[in-house]
This record gives sequence, C-alpha cells and structure tokens, in this order.
Amino acid sequence: MADNTLEFDGTTKRYGDVVALDDLSFDVRPGEIFGFVGSNGAGKTTAMRIALGVLAADGGAVRWRGAPITLEAARRIGYMPEERGLYPKMTVADQLEYLARLHGLSRADARAAVTEWTDRLGIGDRRTSEVGALSLGNQQRVQLAAALLHGPDLLVLDEPFSGLDPVAVDVMSGVLAERAAAGVPVLFSSHQLDLVQRLCDRVGIIRSGRLVACDTVDALRSTKRQVIVDVRGAWNPAVPGVDLVSTDGTRQVLALADDVDDQDVLRAALAAGPVTEFRPYRPTLTELFREVVTDEGAQP
Repeated sequence: MADNTLEFDGTTKRYGDVVALDDLSFDVRPGEIFGFVGSNGAGKTTAMRIALGVLAADGGAVRWRGAPITLEAARRIGYMPEERGLYPKMTVADQLEYLARLHGLSRADARAAVTEWTDRLGIGDRRTSEVGALSLGNQQRVQLAAALLHGPDLLVLDEPFSGLDPVAVDVMSGVLAERAAAGVPVLFSSHQLDLVQRLCDRVGIIRSGRLVACDTVDALRSTKRQVIVDVRGAWNPAVPGVDLVSTDGTRQVLALADDVDDQDVLRAALAAGPVTEFRPYRPTLTELFREVVTDEGAQP
C-alpha cells in the first residue's frame, strides 16, 4: 500500500466575509486515530467536506497518498456525515447494499458485507426494518456500517459517537481501533472529549478555522505546568508566576510559569497551614479545550 497519509496543506475556505478555514495544516498518518475537535462552527465539517470533494477549497490543498483526492480515490474513503444521509423509506439491508454497489462491490460481495457489518454493529435483526423506523442510535450504527462495508483505506467520520449508548460506543471504539491497526488513517470529530482523550493518538483543536493546537494527547495535557495543593487554612497563593485555575473547598489547582520552582509554592503553602496534598496535575483534554477556546467564550 502506498503511503496512506491524509494531508491538509494551508487549506482555506471563505463564505463571503466569513473565514471558515484559515491556512489549515495537519496530517493523519497510516494507522493513526486523529481526533478533530472544536466548538460548533469552528470549521470541522467544512474541512471534512473538502477532503471528500463535496466542497472546493479556496486555497491550499488536501492530499491523500501524496495526490489530490479524485472521484475515483474518494470511492476508497469511508465517510460518515454528521447529518444522517439515509433514505428513511428503504430497509436497512437495501440501503446498505445500494451504497456498497455505488462503491463498486458486486451484488454478492455487497450482500455479504451488509450481513457482516450489521451483525458486528448489533443491528443484524433490523436488516428488514425501514431506516426511518429505527432509533437515532441505530440509525447512527447504519451510518457507520455504510462507511465501513466497502473496506475503505481511509475513514473520515463526523461526530460518529453522537446519540450512541455506552454499548454502541464500545463497539464503535473497537471498530476504529481495529481499522487503525490495519493501517487505515482515521479522522473523526467529536464533542465527547473524554472519548477523544481515550481513543486518539493525536488531537487537533480548531478555533475559527485555524488549528490552535495539534499533538499527542499526553503532550497536549503536559503543555501546562499545574499543581494541586490542599492547605488546611486560609491561603491566597499570591506567588509571582502562579495563577489560580480552580478551587474546590480548600483544594486548589494552580498554574505555574516555566521559571517557577514548585518547591517555592510548597513552602508558601506550608507557611499558611498544614498541607494535606501537593502534587503535579495534568489537565484533562476537556479542561485544556476550554482554556484554548476561552478567548471566544466558546464551549465544547
């Protein structure tokens, strides 16, 4: 297999005076699960639609395997839109077989793939049901089956976990890990940042069309020096280079500048009263996300 990397290179998109994507650059590597996160309207869906050729970029490029994505190449991509793109009056089996045939599978191969993926995703007993009669969670499983049944070499999934129950989340998580282990690049967006933190090798945070952070989850969570300190007494952490992040009773989370010695902070805390807890703290991806988007007051 050729280098299976998906690459956004200075990709821009405007709608009149609105900048949807502003010099967006990152890549998704073979065998990697890449989480693409941002507030509503940040540009995630626009970027994914450009990758699929549904939208045209105004500048820059999107390349897969080192080349622009042609219609033929797009047939090897598994795409799951945020909005359900299914025909509600068709049965699950007919809908999926039709989509598989569009991707070039023979009738026999399409039917085999439909059976395999509906069984794996827990909707085998709903193959003869109309799509519109399914719960939203089961419709989401049909959407994922549609993205997988042709054995794609790249997965681009927009909010794939939306509306799923915990069992379905576990099934879908396992499928994504399996496809990545087979060398498939997996790009997915989600507002469920606990899942992103658990599943992804790397994460990109987008704000107002610009990528403002991109690294491994561990590296992103280590960008801020923070400590937890619990002082049994009134203490105002008025130490130069130390900022209060949050307070829960006497327990405080403090952010330390690079030149601050944490032992100086501990000594200041001990001077105020008994210290029952003092340790390094790594913010969760959700906390980091909120800090990154604070400038615009956005929420995940």
